[in-house]
Amino acid sequence: MKGRHCRRSAFTACLILALLGAMGAGAQGGILVPMDLAQTNHLKAYGLAWQVLSRGTDVKWLLNYRGGSFLLPESSWIGFEAQARNVYIERVSAEKIAAIFTEIEEGNMELILLEKAPEIAIYAPPNKQPWDDAVMMALDYAGIPYVTLYDREVLAGRLGEFDWLHLHHEDFTGQYGKFYGSYRNAEWYIREQILFEEIASSLGFKKVSDEKKAVAEMIMEYVRAGGFLFAMCSACDAIDIALAAHGIDIVPREFDHDGTTPGCGEKLDYERCFAFEGFSLVMDPYAYEFSDIDMTEAAARRGEGADWFTLFEFSARHDPVPTMLVQNHVSVIKGFMGQTTSFRKSLVKKKVVLLGEVKGRDEVRYLHGNFGKGTFTFLGGHDPEDYQHFVGDPPTDLSLHPRSPGYRLILNNVLFPAARKKEQKT
Repeated sequence: MKGRHCRRSAFTACLILALLGAMGAGAQGGILVPMDLAQTNHLKAYGLAWQVLSRGTDVKWLLNYRGGSFLLPESSWIGFEAQARNVYIERVSAEKIAAIFTEIEEGNMELILLEKAPEIAIYAPPNKQPWDDAVMMALDYAGIPYVTLYDREVLAGRLGEFDWLHLHHEDFTGQYGKFYGSYRNAEWYIREQILFEEIASSLGFKKVSDEKKAVAEMIMEYVRAGGFLFAMCSACDAIDIALAAHGIDIVPREFDHDGTTPGCGEKLDYERCFAFEGFSLVMDPYAYEFSDIDMTEAAARRGEGADWFTLFEFSARHDPVPTMLVQNHVSVIKGFMGQTTSFRKSLVKKKVVLLGEVKGRDEVRYLHGNFGKGTFTFLGGHDPEDYQHFVGDPPTDLSLHPRSPGYRLILNNVLFPAARKKEQKT
């Protein structure tokens, strides 16, 4: 990562040399899953890689080689699986594999060994809809299984059962998404408030905001202990705000029927945040915004036709982790809106690695960092193939977007925990 480069690991160098040696010893060929523009279904290609891992077989992720391709062992069942998923594959000889490894060794590329199918959890409320969350849609379409859990399971300590955790677009501040101004009289809003109050009460909390803070604390400890956290939309800034508000009340009485801590905006503890610091709260209950971290208004002013963000290019040898997270067949991604669309760059902690930005602006769309023994990755926006998703909108049909660059960013994160642990240290 930036400022914290590591040398190519001895493991990777030895692995490439061993594989090159094996080629000369009559080793079999393999199956290459290209991830460049030749690929017919990028999203299901990740599901194919996951399926191979789930059967106890290693997968080689060829970073920066043809869009971040996968190399799988030669197998008839893998060929049948690829055909069933409409995933384009190339059967390659031992000699071709040797040539690929030589090209990787000589270029800005790296071979990462994926060893274990990660156990995946989605933090999502019981009233969720299947199309509410882009990650659930991506996993369902790719054929990657996951477990959903919510506050009760988190507070019971179940996060430790999982390698990777995604946060549904949750409001960890306890302000019901700050939809009060527009939807406080809507039937769905009233039902949701009642549901969340019942959950908090059943768990022994007087207020939803207190219960959500407790959940945020458990998630923070999960990451500190080595968990991989991925969040999109409002979960990105809401969890940092909740963590910074430890021990104080930042929730106006319109949401919890009591007042805020006097001067609460000046008492935030930014040291407890994953990614952001120095931000100011938006205390107006009628405003559809949590803080000045989010830059949705700036994106809206540009409009759909002019809203794009650019992925950073990293050294695959020195920065394998961010390189994994930005693998794609394009470098410029179509923007998409959310309650939290993007992050103000000047409020991002200096140790955080920027993965994607709106060029020429104080605006970050995609970022990653270490926290304790674990990592976090935040991606702004709601749905990569639905520019502006509104409450009640129909679900996105991913069969119409099998090569979606935005959804590829999500699935890069899903496979990230499968990488050999040595390769994740930076």
